[in-house]
Amino acid sequence: MSAADPEAETETPVCYRHLNRETWGRCQRCGRPICPACQTQAAVGVQCPECVREGRVGMQKRAPAIVRAFAPGRGTVVTYVLIGLNVAIYALQWATSQDLTEAWFLNPYSAGSEPWRLITSAFLHAPNFIPHLLFNMYALFIFGPVLESFLGRIRFLALYLIGALGGSLGVLTAVEIWALTDGALQTAPAGALGASGAVFALMGAVFAMRRAMGVDVRQLLFVLVINLALPFFVGGIAWQGHVGGFVVGFLLGLVFVRTRRREARVRQIVGISAVAAGLLLLFVAYLVSAPAVYF
Repeated sequence: MSAADPEAETETPVCYRHLNRETWGRCQRCGRPICPACQTQAAVGVQCPECVREGRVGMQKRAPAIVRAFAPGRGTVVTYVLIGLNVAIYALQWATSQDLTEAWFLNPYSAGSEPWRLITSAFLHAPNFIPHLLFNMYALFIFGPVLESFLGRIRFLALYLIGALGGSLGVLTAVEIWALTDGALQTAPAGALGASGAVFALMGAVFAMRRAMGVDVRQLLFVLVINLALPFFVGGIAWQGHVGGFVVGFLLGLVFVRTRRREARVRQIVGISAVAAGLLLLFVAYLVSAPAVYF
């Protein structure tokens, strides 16, 4: 091992682009000495012009957004999977000549013996009205990524599924009122299908967490008013499912926003579980109150 040159140790580095300028600054990526005139501020430290140029080329060559969404650690994968499932199942509704629709739609009068319909109906859409699917998927595309990035994948999926359950319970509430009043207040509610309950749960959660998320809800209110008013002008819309989903989403949003701190994780799990358990208990109460209706 040769001895170090003491003069070399004390020699001041010079900018690799301006050899007459002494500098102690170095590029964070390649380590080359660069003077202040050649430095570009990066997230950490500074970079030289060549490294900045290479980074820009890399950004231009990166994968499409849909591919990046499924990369590990990305925050929108659940949203795109849900959209894909809804579209694929809509295709299966047609491929099975609507046998799948018959097997999965929410038939309130067999909900006691076929409880899975409370969830499966949320993945079906009106076979002869494709705007039903398009509107729900557009709303999921708008609200899903924002909420999934804010909540994380597991909490977002729980919000979606419990919201779908809340939408189905909203429809069953209308059936319960009809049964308890012997049809005095309304005619017998029909079956229902669609992701609207789950989508309205996303809207309810955004409304509850608007301050924490920094979201302007004026446009959201406009969408809500239009959708709540539509049943008065267009028949065949199970608005009770919209209301049920929104209320459940709002409750879950309150749970999320009030248990954001890491030390409140257990309380958050308890709160989410309490909302889901409350819906299941309500379902059981309906079955017990009028078994002849639901079985």
